[in-house]
Amino acid sequence: MTIHYSVSEHVATVSLDRPEALNALDLDSLQTLRATLEAARDDDDVRVIILTGTGRKSFCVGADLKNTLPPSNSFSSSFVRPIDRAAAEGIYVRLMDLGSLRIFKPVIAAINGYCLGGGLEIALQCDLRIASRTAMFGLPEAVVASIPGVCGIQLLQKAVPSAIAMKMLLTGSKIDAPYAERVGLVSDVVEPEALMDKALELARTIAANGPLAVQMIKKIAETSSNVPLAQALEFTELAWGAMRDSEDRVEGRKAFAEKRKPQFKGR
Repeated sequence: MTIHYSVSEHVATVSLDRPEALNALDLDSLQTLRATLEAARDDDDVRVIILTGTGRKSFCVGADLKNTLPPSNSFSSSFVRPIDRAAAEGIYVRLMDLGSLRIFKPVIAAINGYCLGGGLEIALQCDLRIASRTAMFGLPEAVVASIPGVCGIQLLQKAVPSAIAMKMLLTGSKIDAPYAERVGLVSDVVEPEALMDKALELARTIAANGPLAVQMIKKIAETSSNVPLAQALEFTELAWGAMRDSEDRVEGRKAFAEKRKPQFKGR
């Protein structure tokens, strides 16, 4: 698979390009995708990342079933290996865990067409999801006697009502974009030709905000989502204190007082 990468106006665009296989991911493409996301993570000029698929037919249909058959070595021996070695020995799902990359820059999934299996698990790990009207969503692993192996079971239940999530998980059924918007799986649905324009509009709006503040908000949201409220509030106060004296926060207040657009530097 070819993965295209470009940066413009503080926005990185990462595009999966294997249309003949509906952007299915094999081991090599998963490794390339992770390396590309790491490059965006480490580029100080990048403030927001858009992840999409080329064309209009598919965002990603998950793992390439033809090239991810069980290996000869045992699962138990590979389970204790580091990510890359475990993946090479058959536990390729570890490469789909974007959380291990520690990306605190917002990631927007611009979903064009099919978003199935591991493709939906990747999209569920993004901070925002927008879709073309022709997009379709599903976790059909049970149909082929498997299970969502990364985070689909847990994150789908967080993204939509539990009854809807369990129906999708247990039946393997798909939902279309308008329904996905109604149940909260995506925030916006647009015509296919307007998808990237909408994604870029949203990304540029975010990129215009204080980059440290945006990343801190994401960090707080991830860190405090499953802890008691008192602990979450304490962490939020510490994060607020860390931000209080930043150059950007001072600049934001000066710009507000002077009725001008702030010039944030990420410091």
